[in-house]
Amino acid sequence: MEVVNLYKANAAEITDVLCEAFYDYPVMKYVLGEKDDYDNRLHNLVGFFVANRALRKEPMFGIYNSEKKLVAAAIVTLPEVIPQPEELIKIRENLWTKLGSDEQKRYEAYGKAASGLLPKDPHHHLNMIGVRPAYKGQGFARKLNTAVEQLMFSHQTSSGLSLNTEVESNVNFYLHLGYKLVGQTNVDNNFETWGFFKLK
Repeated sequence: MEVVNLYKANAAEITDVLCEAFYDYPVMKYVLGEKDDYDNRLHNLVGFFVANRALRKEPMFGIYNSEKKLVAAAIVTLPEVIPQPEELIKIRENLWTKLGSDEQKRYEAYGKAASGLLPKDPHHHLNMIGVRPAYKGQGFARKLNTAVEQLMFSHQTSSGLSLNTEVESNVNFYLHLGYKLVGQTNVDNNFETWGFFKLK
């Protein structure tokens, strides 16, 4: 099972994978809060994350199983600033109308804390990388990370590759992959985020 490029047409598949992979993730629980209908609200939030990359035509990678089902995915932000398409602005407005203003404030608080740990020079950022629980432990996350690294190394102006994690057990995994821990902070006194960077 090899890594393949994914596109806007794959957005629904990517969203499905990442919803499953991040179902109990601290960021999702924090942003969405304790309201009912968690599954649908999570799908809307993750769908926005995916649309943010897909509509800007930024890199997205995936791995399919032998039954042609997407089982792992990663989405990436490029070093250069890409203007928001009109469609994305509408999706963003609709998202916070559905989820609520408190949820938007918590999302922005997380974003400020997480981005504050990372280098300011232009670089690639690994937004999300996830594997369906049934396929964990098979090296898929490592394969996806390698694909993202290759993209970064081939880019003329990128200074490196960054990412954040909010799960402490992931820290040693990323250190093992060659990332440097560049910062750690509490997010609104609810949970911690760790920032990593791999220099080009």
